[in-house]
Amino acid sequence: MKIAVVGTGYVGLVTGTCFADSGNDVTCVDINQQKIDQLNAGGIPIYEPGLAEMVEHNAEAGRLHFTTDLAAAVGSAELVFLAVGTPSSHDGSADLSSLFAVVEDMAPHLPLTAIVVTKSTVPVGTNWEIGQRLAKRTGRTCDVASNPEFLKEGAAIEDFMKPDRVVVGVRRPEVGEVLRALYAPFLRTEKPFLVMSPESAEMTKYVANALLSTKISFINEVANLCECMRADINDVRRGIGHDSRIGFAFLFPGVGYGGSCFPKDVRALSSMARSAGVDPRILEAVDSVNTRQKSILPEKIEKHFAGRLAGRTVAIWGLSFKPRTDDIREAPALVLVDRLLAGGARLQVHDPEAMENVRKQYGDKLVYCDHPYAALEGADLLAIMTEWKEFLQPDFARMRKLMKTPVIFDGRNLYNPAHMQAAGFTYHSIGRASV
Repeated sequence: MKIAVVGTGYVGLVTGTCFADSGNDVTCVDINQQKIDQLNAGGIPIYEPGLAEMVEHNAEAGRLHFTTDLAAAVGSAELVFLAVGTPSSHDGSADLSSLFAVVEDMAPHLPLTAIVVTKSTVPVGTNWEIGQRLAKRTGRTCDVASNPEFLKEGAAIEDFMKPDRVVVGVRRPEVGEVLRALYAPFLRTEKPFLVMSPESAEMTKYVANALLSTKISFINEVANLCECMRADINDVRRGIGHDSRIGFAFLFPGVGYGGSCFPKDVRALSSMARSAGVDPRILEAVDSVNTRQKSILPEKIEKHFAGRLAGRTVAIWGLSFKPRTDDIREAPALVLVDRLLAGGARLQVHDPEAMENVRKQYGDKLVYCDHPYAALEGADLLAIMTEWKEFLQPDFARMRKLMKTPVIFDGRNLYNPAHMQAAGFTYHSIGRASV
């Protein structure tokens, strides 16, 4: 099929590349000339394992193209996927201005039989609004489908190629069959292709992210309670996780969730609920607990230093909001960085992928270290904020020699407290007794 994907952000670039990899002719469009030039030169603007190689392979095969010419890309497309950003407005609602601007711009160039597919995360009712805008601009009824994405940063290609399910919202069965044929190569293991109304599809995306966010905030709140009650959150997690009704996924205590999806989507769903006259008490609590959780480790560190941060050297391992990505949007590590800088501490930081993004935001306020051990030199304390694999089994003897004082605040519960005590460290974690 001939496909246009509007937007070369995380979702658009992964979507376009994976469709091209299954044999489709895909043109990705973006208004950012610098980004398009980078893609045409063989680079990619984001870090996602395996994506650079897949982009290069499909571009060389002539199946994947990049342009700023919206009219040309849309004008020859059978399917037009909208993957435009929908950031949060000041009140938490989704800002659809960029999405609607694209709809208005592409309308005059849309072929009669083309299907528009919304891939962006959008509030319920957006599909209908896009249809109305297209009808007004074109003078005809246009097919608009909803196809929410469920991609995890760091595993996006695997998620796209081997999805748990594909959800599409359509108003005509024929449109659903076109999308079923498009996704057939990715559903060869009999994973479900779920057809529903556009409104249900739009809601599904938000509810999925809100429920996962709820599990994280719940286990974090319980972890904080465990510390007060001399219980171990890891034992509790095992005790509940083997219940098949609960499971283990997303029940790992830590310093809170971040990224481009969970915070934004929880707030947007709350905003939708309030607009509909529904009091979103659970959703607001989820967001509130998560905001509070990001301050737990900074407060523990301030208490450790009795509030006297000035002149202290703190090493930080992990800056991205999760491993296998360079995304620092709403990353808990940045809350820690801001608190420690405000207190006058000197920060030596390391992250395998996110350093440049952090440098753009903080400049020379931080000391950037290319190796995790380099960040430990002369440090009064190490804070671990992201569970990168290279942090899982470090050389603890080497760490002790490098650090001024062997103190670790582990925001991801990577290590066994008894082992850390035996190795000579003062060790603090989340939801477990300090040693």
